[in-house]
Amino acid sequence: AEKTVLSTNVLFGVQSIQVKGDGLTGMYYDYALAAPVMAGVTEENCGDGSVMILGMGSGTYASYCNRFFPGIQIQGAEIDRKIADIATAYFNLPDSVDVAVADGRAYLTASKEQYDVIMVDAYQDITIPFQLSSVEFFTEVSEHLKDNGVMVVNLNMASDREGSINDYLCDTMASVFRHVYTVDVPGNTNREVFCTNSDNLMEMFEQSRVELSRQDYAETMEDVSENLTEYKA
Repeated sequence: AEKTVLSTNVLFGVQSIQVKGDGLTGMYYDYALAAPVMAGVTEENCGDGSVMILGMGSGTYASYCNRFFPGIQIQGAEIDRKIADIATAYFNLPDSVDVAVADGRAYLTASKEQYDVIMVDAYQDITIPFQLSSVEFFTEVSEHLKDNGVMVVNLNMASDREGSINDYLCDTMASVFRHVYTVDVPGNTNREVFCTNSDNLMEMFEQSRVELSRQDYAETMEDVSENLTEYKA
């Protein structure tokens, strides 16, 4: 098989896909990999970098962060122990990734750590946990980011219709973070949202992405850069 797929009993789509081999996925994980670059994480300093993944699933994003930034510290929170076990048994989750079987918000609240990147990937099709979509939650995330830190949120039912749930979610994020950027992933319904309180995100992104050594990764980051749109609440 060329890829491993996890599908649970939700209304649309699948929950995780991992492509065999060394290449990118061609899916939203690739665009979400812009977050470490935006935060100033490079191949040279990645040993000092850190990523928190709320809603780790089978660990695809964790595995790609580990692959492209060897030595980066990765913490995952996954509420379902069976899914966490599947990540190790079927998706080759690296041993270096620490996984807490816990609700992501509860884990974050109890943590005193700060991260370069916090990935929120807990929205399944049209199912959005209320405790991971409020002003209080996004404030908690903001307080656990470093000065140049970036929150990336995967919205997997992208809609351009005015008054969609995505508008409300992005408005809520924008009430907490000074800067919110969105980019649609080509070929599917995913939209990545990048939020930061740093005024240097775009400058840092442009500076760091030109230092990427892998051509496929650099080209994907160029696509993100060209299509990134600042969101106005």
